[in-house]
Amino acid sequence: MQEYLDFAANHPLLTMAWLGLASAVVYMTVASRLSKVQVVASQQAVLLINKQDAAVVDVRAAEEFRKGHIAGAINVPASQLKANNLNLIEKFKDKPLVLVCETGMTTSGVGRVLTKAGFKQVYALRGGMADWRSQNLPVTKR
Repeated sequence: MQEYLDFAANHPLLTMAWLGLASAVVYMTVASRLSKVQVVASQQAVLLINKQDAAVVDVRAAEEFRKGHIAGAINVPASQLKANNLNLIEKFKDKPLVLVCETGMTTSGVGRVLTKAGFKQVYALRGGMADWRSQNLPVTKR
């Protein structure tokens, strides 16, 4: 134990950086466990769409959406949803919603906005469209 205290005394910047990183990992882990937005893999999303009639909301920009999207997806850019412009998806409040972006990084924040707005079942697609395409799942341009 004395070695650790000596190291901390001799290297305060490294010790603070390590403590900061450890705190960030703990915070992110706890926040993801307490979040009402569930992150689902592509196969789970397919089951939600087929078995529970989940609505797919693509939060990418319109140009990206036109390049390829999940069949039946509704395009509502993340900026619109974050501004509480929810009129396009208001009718899906009681249905499962699968949120899709390009890499899966944007959907958690959008999901929190939707759960605060009263949406009950919000899911974020892990890996986004990049993962969807890498698993050779169907993509349409219509």
